[in-house]
Amino acid sequence: MTDHPTPAASSALPAWPSAYPATGAHAVLKRHNEDFVVTELPLQPPSGAGEHVRVEVEKNGANTAFVAERLAEAAGVQAWDVGYAGLKDRHAVTRQAFTLYVPKGEAPDLTRLQHPEFQVLSQSRHAKKLRPGDLRGNHFRILLRDVTGAREAVEANLRAVAAQGVPNYFGAQRFGHDGGNVEQGRAMLAREIRVRHPKKKGLYLSAVRSFVFNEVLALRIQQGLWGQTLPGDVLDDAGQPTGPLWGRGRVSTTDQAQALENGVAQRHATLCDGLEHAGLDQERRALVSRPGDFAWDWPAADQLRLDFWLPAGHYATSVLGEILRTTEPDRQADGEPLAAE
Repeated sequence: MTDHPTPAASSALPAWPSAYPATGAHAVLKRHNEDFVVTELPLQPPSGAGEHVRVEVEKNGANTAFVAERLAEAAGVQAWDVGYAGLKDRHAVTRQAFTLYVPKGEAPDLTRLQHPEFQVLSQSRHAKKLRPGDLRGNHFRILLRDVTGAREAVEANLRAVAAQGVPNYFGAQRFGHDGGNVEQGRAMLAREIRVRHPKKKGLYLSAVRSFVFNEVLALRIQQGLWGQTLPGDVLDDAGQPTGPLWGRGRVSTTDQAQALENGVAQRHATLCDGLEHAGLDQERRALVSRPGDFAWDWPAADQLRLDFWLPAGHYATSVLGEILRTTEPDRQADGEPLAAE
């Protein structure tokens, strides 16, 4: 177990520990958009009929919200009539679905829409609007360049990730720049500030809830409990232990697991009490993220290519962080996730 510093030092974001020893290796991530390819895995195929138009889009250099706005303009609908299952990174080549509410008449042919940063690959009718989380997961194909460090150490961690998975931390991008969303959420729950905008309020609550989950997961790793099932754990459908997404009601764990989670809640009483009073209910999230079909190869001596898929809401940064350190070309951050939600 080692501590991996977070991308930006902040009092709001501790250096949460990793599961495996640091390799000392480093690489450049997303030198080119084509180095980071994400393909959305849908929950279901287009229904073929319904009041919505479902389009498959490949974007290169555009963020999800920008594409949604352009689609709305092209279809002559309002922005809120466009749905999508999750945000995808701007500095990448990504494929994802959008829906547009066009209940009557013939829908415009959006495959003819021309834009340098995206193209509509297909179009069909669909029964309902896509909403956040309406996806099975995301497939990642990542090329890391200028890899330095001992290949043997990197290979050892790659094998460990393939066999045991990685800590299912929420990625740092969930918490805003320098953890700002957590601090704003803390101030909001402590009634030091008032947040009226529903979207911002939801963003801050989500950041605080994710922070508490990460704290529980980090404590288990710090105590040498990575990969172990504790007495009183609540298991998911795959038989893996889960951690709390804090809210109203008592935690559903018992025994040693409950004591650990309540200890974290006591340490962050303002946050946990605030989440309960905000009306959120207790939920659970897997503590382990297992990349599916995890494979890797070395196209060149200083290049490492990774190929895997993750369930919805799991972060590619959690996988990369257990293998090596990465830096990206200096560009203005766009605030979208490096994983896909």
